[in-house]
Amino acid sequence: MKREILGIAFDDLTREEAAQAGARLLEEDRFHYVVTPNPEFILAAEKDEEFRQVLNGADLVLPDGIGVVYSARIQGTPLKGRVPGIEFAADMLSCLNRRGGRLYLLGAKPGVAEEAGRRIIGQYPNIELCGAQDGYFRDEEAALLKVSAARPDLLFVCLGAPKQEKWMARWGRHTGARMAIGLGGALDVFAGKVERAPERWRKLGLEWAYRLKKEPQRAGRMAKLPLVLVKAAGARLKK
Repeated sequence: MKREILGIAFDDLTREEAAQAGARLLEEDRFHYVVTPNPEFILAAEKDEEFRQVLNGADLVLPDGIGVVYSARIQGTPLKGRVPGIEFAADMLSCLNRRGGRLYLLGAKPGVAEEAGRRIIGQYPNIELCGAQDGYFRDEEAALLKVSAARPDLLFVCLGAPKQEKWMARWGRHTGARMAIGLGGALDVFAGKVERAPERWRKLGLEWAYRLKKEPQRAGRMAKLPLVLVKAAGARLKK
């Protein structure tokens, strides 16, 4: 079931249900892409029609930020919960490991994708890392050629929004992958460069606060959370 939150149609799924849906997509012999919007995405999509269409055109639209969950509740269209992109990615790695398959990592700073890949295959031995390249490329078609030559089954695209989502929508079907997931800074986490919040923080929906504590420079980005909540309240009043 889809639920529209401020113009974005989210899939109303638990993490387990999202993992099951993703596993089915990975079994299909055609391309799919998955997006994981947070409040920043929602605000950006208000001003960028192409971005909004790309988000709504995805095979799975998963609510990454707790602000999305709060906004849905305020708007009167509650979601089952948050499905963080990093956790969905881990579920897809487990799925790929069970069936055996090829993984390509695209994005982050030089060297990060390679280190993330090294750690991933150490944890998931049935996955073949078929390629890794950083996100500092100017020629999108050249990047595409490298990916398609590697013939991945699963592709992580970590270029930041909206670049990663637009890249997947524009080029994804030419990569040969069964699934691409837009994952922002996830490669930094997989590479051990960034630490996730402790589980107790995540369960309380306070991962954003932990990140802010560790990275005060994110304050400007975090300030967008209350703006989305206000917009959600306005949307409910209009109804």
